[in-house]
Parts: sequence; structure tokens; C-alpha cells
Amino acid sequence: MEKIFANLLRRKTLESIKAQGDIENAEGHRLNRVLTSRDILSAGVAAIIGTGIFVLIGAAAHANAGPGIIISFVLASLACGFVSFAYAEFASMIPVAGSAYTYAYATLGEIFAWIIGWDLLLEYAVGASTVASGWSDYFQSLLRGFGVNLPHWMSIASVNSINGITSINLPAILIIVFLTYWLIKGVKHTARMTSIFVVVKLAIVAFFIAVGSFHIDPANYTPFLPFGWSGVLTGAGVVFFAFIGFDAVTTMAEECKDPQKDVPKGVIGSLVVCTILYLLVAAIMTGAMSYTALGGEGEGAPMVKVLNHIGYAWASPLISVGIVAGLTSVLIVTLFAQSRIIMRMSKDGLVTPIFSTLSQKFQTPTWSIVVCGIFVAVTAGLLPIDELSQLTSIGTLFAFIIVCVGVIVLRHKEPDQHRGFRCPGYPFVPVMGALMSFMLMCTMPSTTWIRFIGWMLLGLIVYFGYSKSHSRLGRS
Repeated sequence: MEKIFANLLRRKTLESIKAQGDIENAEGHRLNRVLTSRDILSAGVAAIIGTGIFVLIGAAAHANAGPGIIISFVLASLACGFVSFAYAEFASMIPVAGSAYTYAYATLGEIFAWIIGWDLLLEYAVGASTVASGWSDYFQSLLRGFGVNLPHWMSIASVNSINGITSINLPAILIIVFLTYWLIKGVKHTARMTSIFVVVKLAIVAFFIAVGSFHIDPANYTPFLPFGWSGVLTGAGVVFFAFIGFDAVTTMAEECKDPQKDVPKGVIGSLVVCTILYLLVAAIMTGAMSYTALGGEGEGAPMVKVLNHIGYAWASPLISVGIVAGLTSVLIVTLFAQSRIIMRMSKDGLVTPIFSTLSQKFQTPTWSIVVCGIFVAVTAGLLPIDELSQLTSIGTLFAFIIVCVGVIVLRHKEPDQHRGFRCPGYPFVPVMGALMSFMLMCTMPSTTWIRFIGWMLLGLIVYFGYSKSHSRLGRS
């Protein structure tokens, strides 16, 4: 029994992880190191600024927190802030593409690494599918503005329990196919495209802040907490989805010129920038318009409602363009992160070796990108996705807990190990990151917990059926 537990908890030392990277580099199996801290910062902003700022603020204010949504964002950003320091410390020590999966392998052992890797695959797949469905909705609204209406059978995913699939979401499929092709071409191409979309959506957000700030009515802030503090906490759990993505940029570590410095700067910098923008937009939305009118039935996104309310209806198409650009950039980073996670798991022998095969022309994990792209395209195009989006949040929070605990474990096991970035306020900061993440997990409905546990059980079956016996660490 003791040997069984020892095998499950076997961990990769930092030296072995670095040595494996040197071997891969010598064999020509290493990803191209072309990214800078600016690219990482851009990717972080790209991943975070999306559905949250364009949709969730209004919905959460209307149904959960009222003007107190500002406090909800503060709580959610605090949780992510604590966790971001833990990610930054790990990224400065372990400059490979595995993110939380690799961090768990180096601290808690193989079984925890597998659970986190399996969890992240679900997080990114469901997250990308959900975003692709939202992207399709806004893209079709833009087309309707030009008089183009797609037929029902290709505009929305619908499943009939008797006849099966009755319609597909063709735009969602096509955007995933296009981005999959672009990701195969190389990370530098991807970074350039991401930067363009980031500039577009930041310009839209800046426009909204500049215009809306002159139309704030203090009376709209009363009552500030119409749903009480319980509503603020519930709102924090809802808007947490808005911050999902900053962890994905750590998967770019293996393609950075100086990962020990670039990744910590990008992770923390993107979170700071996006938190400031979220707070400003939340304050302006709830100040310029009553929270009771921000959600529910109505025209378009909450930003559109506010602009229409203050007399800037002509700017509504600009917001739609910004939303499409924002969701596209989120998709790019999410698909990128998912392919790098499964690539790293493949290199460790926990999934089939084909996923770690690199294209000789582009030096990208082609099979990993293609398979992930196909899965997301099929899911987004053929299945209606509503409550499944909450799986993304609960999966991310679980990964956050593991990373925070991992920092504490590694500080204890290897206190003298060189750290390019040290988590400030240790051990208070990682402990608070883990506790606040668990608190937000507790706000999730029971159905989400059941689906999450079911996915984890399926992962354990795969691990004991294949991964454990094929583990590269186990063989060595």
C-alpha cells in the first residue's frame, strides 16, 4: 500500500524539469522562444477582457448585487490577485508550457498533476465553446445590421431529444476552424493578431468610460446594496468568470525569450490593467443607469443599453465590433492554452505521444492544436451550452487552490531554490488565495459540482487505465 501511494505522489524535481527542457531543445523538439513581456501582457488582457466587461457586469448588477457589483469585482479581483502572485513565483521557477499542471507535478505529485491537467482540459474546452457561441451571437447581430440574416438551421445549435440535432451554429464552427489554422502557423502570428484585437477592444472600452463618466447620476447608487452582502458575495462568484484567462498566459512560458521575468510581469500587469477597467466600467454602468434596467430583457449588451440611455445610440455598432474583437482574442488565448497543456501532458507520457509532435515548418504542436480545435468546434457548433459555462469557473478555482498550496509546499521542500520572483506576503498571500478560491467555489450550484465531480471521476479512470502505466516519470 505504501508503494502504491509513493507511485501516485511521485513528483518531478525542478532539476529534472529543466533537464527535460534541455534535452528537448537539443533534439529540436523545443518551441520557438519569440515572445516578450509585452506579448504576455497583451495576451493576458486579451484573455480577460471579453464576456465579463461586455455582458456580465450588467447581468450580475441586475440580478445579484446592484451598484454593489463594484465591491463584487473588488472581491473577485482580490482572489485573483493573491493567486496571480503564486502563479508568478512558479512561472519564474518553471519556464515550461504546463502552467498549473506542471506546478502540481513539481510539488504535490503525479496524481494531483493529472487531476489538474484533466481539469484544465475541461476548463479551456468548455470555456472556448461558450465564448464561441457568444461570439456567434454578436457576429450575427452585426450581419443583421447589414441586412444579412442566416437561416435558422445554421445560426444556432439545437438538439431535439427525438430527432437529434436539428440545427448547427455554423459561425461558431467557422471561427474555431480559422483560429485553429492560425495557431498552427506559429505563436508570433498569433501574438500579432491578438495585439490587434486588444487595441480594438481597449479603444471601445476607453470610449465608453470617457463618454459615460459625464452622465453619472449619484441617485442611481441608492440603494447601494439592494440585495445585501449575500448578493455581493453571489455577484463575486458570478463576475469571477470575467477574470478567467490570466492563468492561461502562463502556458506561454516555454515560448518566451526570458520567461523568468516576462511571465510574472505579464500575469500581474494584465490583472492590474483589467481590474481597473472593470471597476471603472462597473461604476459608470450603475451610475449612468439604474441597475434594474441593466439586465433582463432588452436590446443587446448592457454597454449598448447605457449608450442608448444617455443618447449615444449611434455608437452601439462600435460596441458590437468591440465585443466581437474581444471574444475573438479570448478564443485565441484559450485555444492556445489548451493545446499547450495537452502537449506537456503528452511529453510526460500521460496521454498519447502524438500530441507532443511538433510541426517541422512552424514548430507548433500541430496535432494538439487540431484535436483541441475539432473538439471545441463540435461542442460549440452542435451542442447548446448554457449552464456548462459554470464548469469553467469551478475548474479554474480548483486549479487556483492547487497552485496556492503548491507554492507553500515547494517553499517548505526546497526553500533554497532560486526564485526569479517571490510571492510577497508569504504565507498569508497564497493561503488567502486558496481560501478565497474555495469560498467562490462554494457559491456554485449543486448541479455544477455534480458535473465537475463526474468529470474528475472519469479522469481517474483514464489515469489508472492508461496514464499511470505510460508515465515517463514512472518508467524512469
